[in-house]
Amino acid sequence: MNIAIRFFIGYFLIVGLAAWFALNIFAREVEPGLRQATEETLVDTAHLLAEVAADHLRDGRLADDAFAAAVQRARERSPQAVIYGVPKTTLDVRVYLTDAGGKVLFDSEGSAVGADYSQWRDVARVLRGEYGARSTRDDPQDPASAVMYVAAPVMDDGRLVGVLSVAKPAASLLPYADQARDRVRRAGMLLLGSSALIGLVFTLWLTWSLNRLRDYARAVARGDKAVAPTGGGGQLSELARALAEMRARLDGKQYVEHYVQSLAHELKSPLTAVRGAAELLQEAPSAADRERFAGHIAEQAERMQLIIDRLLALARVEQLQAPGAVAETSLGELAHEVVASRASQLAAQRLEVDIGGEPARRVRGDLFLLQQALANLLDNAIAFSPKGARIAIDLGSDADRHIVAVRDHGPGAPNYALPQLFERFYSLPRPTTGRKSTGLGLAFVREVARVHGGEADFANATGGGAIARILLPR
Repeated sequence: MNIAIRFFIGYFLIVGLAAWFALNIFAREVEPGLRQATEETLVDTAHLLAEVAADHLRDGRLADDAFAAAVQRARERSPQAVIYGVPKTTLDVRVYLTDAGGKVLFDSEGSAVGADYSQWRDVARVLRGEYGARSTRDDPQDPASAVMYVAAPVMDDGRLVGVLSVAKPAASLLPYADQARDRVRRAGMLLLGSSALIGLVFTLWLTWSLNRLRDYARAVARGDKAVAPTGGGGQLSELARALAEMRARLDGKQYVEHYVQSLAHELKSPLTAVRGAAELLQEAPSAADRERFAGHIAEQAERMQLIIDRLLALARVEQLQAPGAVAETSLGELAHEVVASRASQLAAQRLEVDIGGEPARRVRGDLFLLQQALANLLDNAIAFSPKGARIAIDLGSDADRHIVAVRDHGPGAPNYALPQLFERFYSLPRPTTGRKSTGLGLAFVREVARVHGGEADFANATGGGAIARILLPR
């Protein structure tokens, strides 16, 4: 399973379980909380009515019917209230009054007058000088039939003359409890949905960051040019930089070993030639031979210098992960500058260069490297073109790429050599001299193209000659 998906599942389970526990506990506490708040209100009401009842209770009996009439009128009221969306049209409280012995003197429902309530918990505790309250079910099998009772002492000149109880059915609280639970559930669903969305965004971001690291590692394994993805957050960026540093160290070590071996191999032939010419010079040859041997030494020294210079240039390009100084120019300006820099070689071979296609096309990149790459292609075309021939530089593009093609009218390349032309130190003999070049020019062209996200290719042209191309992304 994808590690990002594991993170998401773990995150959602943790958040989901925490939310479930919190919501479950809150939902269970809604009704008890409402009961507690209601009991606190009933305490106030009972003590207030107890003071009112004290003026009407004399010698263990109600002196008149004024108290009973007032309670009855209150119960007949219709408040027409809407409390948090719940309509309230009646008063659903019950009031009963007992004497100092617990005998009911008044009951707002008229059902308990004369009954002995001295053993009911609310009355009994008040008679003992304690706080009295109880909750009793009208139907023992129905929890919703519970009624809350709160009692207060009725005092006259500091002596207990009776007990007044106020009752509130629990069913009247259920709409508010249900409403609160619904709001909590909606908030819980919103919380879970938001948590899932946040977790999804985090998972997508983590997946994107890990995929970038994976693609970078695969590109490194293939030997492609790739820039370490350092935009994935603190630790992921640190990991990317560590991978890039590890790659640089490993590449550097292998690169040095490879280039030392390549350089030693390529310098072996000119050094052998120089050593042979030097030994012959020590044998006091004729003046003509001395001049020939000295020229041979100079020629081989120049070849070694050229190999070293081009190898260093190729090494610098191969170490680049992206173009350095990026600028913009037209393909036509690029081609004209390169042709101008090779004017003397072209004149010596009586060669003409035709620049055609779409010279106004704009290209972005490291202009110095692009000039060097095009110059290498033009040098090859000059080396393989017969005197008096024409070289064509075609500048064009397709939907995705700029295409710079250099065509000569020379002998082309043998079919067996085509797959190897871009390898380091692979070279074909020049038609005019029979000598080989350093074999680094086309390798340099390919690396420049790769640094810019493109590629280079070479093919024999129909009708003779060869076409070498640089293809750059638009």
